[in-house]
Amino acid sequence: MGELTGFIWRPVVMDRFKRVVNFYGEDGFARIRNTRVLVAGLGGVGSHCASALARSGIGSLVLVDFDNITESSLNRNAVVGEEGLNKPKAEALAGTLTSLCPDTECIPVKLFITESTLEAPDFMKESDLVVDAIDSVNPKTQLLQYCVEREIPVFSSMGAAGRSDPSKIQTGDISISTNCPLAKIVRKYLKRRDINQGIACVWSTEEGMKHLPPDKDEPRLDQRGRIRNTLPSLITMPGIFGYTLAQMVLDHITGQEECYTNGVSSQDV
Repeated sequence: MGELTGFIWRPVVMDRFKRVVNFYGEDGFARIRNTRVLVAGLGGVGSHCASALARSGIGSLVLVDFDNITESSLNRNAVVGEEGLNKPKAEALAGTLTSLCPDTECIPVKLFITESTLEAPDFMKESDLVVDAIDSVNPKTQLLQYCVEREIPVFSSMGAAGRSDPSKIQTGDISISTNCPLAKIVRKYLKRRDINQGIACVWSTEEGMKHLPPDKDEPRLDQRGRIRNTLPSLITMPGIFGYTLAQMVLDHITGQEECYTNGVSSQDV
């Protein structure tokens, strides 16, 4: 992997990270400490990914989301409880992770991702790589295009909601993603932008549950974009997706990543 050139953190080894040092070695852990990761989308997948990275000693996290914490989202959030209700997801998660993992700098950013907001001079805040856990197609594909065009390593989550079988989880380049409706439409949108590969993903080949009508009692926190249908979702699959992304990120940082492929070909199903 190339040299990380963004955020620089002091190379400190603490007792709480002994097992991480045992796994990656002192040089690998130093790279983890010297890395800043931007996590976009702080729902079930993103909150678990951010929590795992902080627990592993990552130096700095930029936490990006536009929405607030709702009561119906608490069943999937990694660490935020009722004290975070109605607070911005980014601020609530940053506050909790700072308390749990004071060795990690957490920078909350309440932002709706668009082509214009992506062009803000300080959007990346010197981040070395990006985790995409966004579930809205337009912001998701705009962020992925932004990263690919600038050669920023990006790790992306496809659809985790409405699924429960961990044996159906796959990892690999987006070009080989199969049996995932979200991955299919993301590939379609990216193809229009002449992007066909180069994005590491996690997805599931399990057929998801059918969408439900929009929840009329759910506060409309984001006034941008269309009202989305309700997706039945547990904590388990979003959590596994989030931890998978975190593992992919840590392996990338320490130079121990593999191809994360499973020998399958892309099919439009």
